[in-house]
Amino acid sequence: MPWIVGQDAQLVMLGTGRADLEDMLRKFDGEHHDKVRGRVGFSVKMAHRITAGADILLMPSQFEPCGLNQLYAMKYGTIPVVHVVGGLRDTVIPFDPFTESGFGWTFDRAEANKLVKCSVEDNWYVLKTSDLSNVCVDGSLV
Repeated sequence: MPWIVGQDAQLVMLGTGRADLEDMLRKFDGEHHDKVRGRVGFSVKMAHRITAGADILLMPSQFEPCGLNQLYAMKYGTIPVVHVVGGLRDTVIPFDPFTESGFGWTFDRAEANKLVKCSVEDNWYVLKTSDLSNVCVDGSLV
């Protein structure tokens, strides 16, 4: 979280889980209210609004048998950044800047340094300006 707060970015988080992570979210929301907004709890409607309005969806899941959020993200034109497990490995094709193909970024271990090194900084502009309209049609990958 400290690395993200130091970037020219804003972070919005929604969810529930480990108490220490919930406390960290509340702490950063309070200390960096201009950069971090967090809500402990869950709402499907709010999750869709956040995903639709975001540039990037981060899914550092330890286990993800299928995963719908990355599919919603691609449908909304939001770039998924995922830990390559389960359904995330199957549905998010890593972006290749040389061929301008792929839909997002992947990292092989759910660790902060792996996220930072997954080429977000290097590939952001090229991926964001790519045409993602062929990613999903009526909720299906094409």
